[in-house]
Amino acid sequence: MYLARIDGTVTSTIKHETLGSFRFLIAQRLEGDGSDSGEPQIVVDTIGARVGSRVLVTTDNEVVRKASSNTTPVRLAVMGIVDSVYPEPGAAA
Repeated sequence: MYLARIDGTVTSTIKHETLGSFRFLIAQRLEGDGSDSGEPQIVVDTIGARVGSRVLVTTDNEVVRKASSNTTPVRLAVMGIVDSVYPEPGAAA
């Protein structure tokens, strides 16, 4: 699981039959200090995140599989919308 910022949406006219009810979002992984980490990734939105939201992304597709089907081809999904981040003083990012 990691922290990310939602930077946009992805529109798909055709997608896997098990993903019909889900939105795709562009998520930028974040370091503990809030700086970008790596390349943006496409994630499945399970809870209604908006552009600009900080979110928790899971790398376990179990939640999407339970909501849809065991054949869902998903690895990354939004699991929570973050209200605040309080890093410990002196903690390594």
